[in-house]
Amino acid sequence: MAPRALWKGQLRLSLVSIPVEIYSARNSGARVSFRQIHGPSGKPVRYQKTVEGVGPVDSADILKGYETDKGEYILLDPDEIDAIKLDTKKTLELVQFVESSEIAPIWFDRPYYVVPTDELAEDAYRVVRDALRKTRKCGLGQLTMRGREHLCAIRPCGDGLLMETLHYKEDLRAADPMFSGIADAASDDELLEVATQLIEKKTAPFDATAFEDHYASALQDLIDRKRRSRKTPRAKADDKDKGGEGENVVDLMDALKKSLKDSQGGARRKKAS
Repeated sequence: MAPRALWKGQLRLSLVSIPVEIYSARNSGARVSFRQIHGPSGKPVRYQKTVEGVGPVDSADILKGYETDKGEYILLDPDEIDAIKLDTKKTLELVQFVESSEIAPIWFDRPYYVVPTDELAEDAYRVVRDALRKTRKCGLGQLTMRGREHLCAIRPCGDGLLMETLHYKEDLRAADPMFSGIADAASDDELLEVATQLIEKKTAPFDATAFEDHYASALQDLIDRKRRSRKTPRAKADDKDKGGEGENVVDLMDALKKSLKDSQGGARRKKAS
């Protein structure tokens, strides 16, 4: 099945707007997934929302509860939360550029492919890709998707562009409390030399195909063997259980030159003041 675009809009660099589509880079169907089955009846297990002393409840009666440090819940209606969700903006503007190596791995969340929507967008798309590659920079911006605003980094990836959502500062725990118990002492010189030589000896270009998920392979092998065996218990699955168009870039060179001129003019005005 062809992948479905999660977002369509404009990738903007100053006055240059590039129509793009964004796709998840993760293959969610690659791993084995299970349904819980009731052994005696062979029917799928369903989850029912219940309240102690009340029993099953209707979804329409469920509110969101924020627990405070006083041991009470601040109750919010789902409609109140929906009301503050952001409209999906159709523009991802690159507002800042940083060295690609400057962002530590801990900040990265999810990867997405950024693809030009048509041939007319490819020229501008390639210029942005090659400029990022030449400067070894990645572009930062914010993207609204599914009602939430995501901090994003854009950088070259093969022939295209990769977008990675980043965590906000509040999303991550401080590292200092975790590492504060480690003694601040220098490593033994001889041991450090041996460890360094071992690392150098085992250094090689990264190749993901050299690593295998042995658990996933063993699990798939188990399923295949069980499928071939007539002794394997089976349960019948019911059918009910199965579960923007943007502007064309007319004159890319003029737009880039005007963007650069405006940027330099703003810098001179600030200096003069």
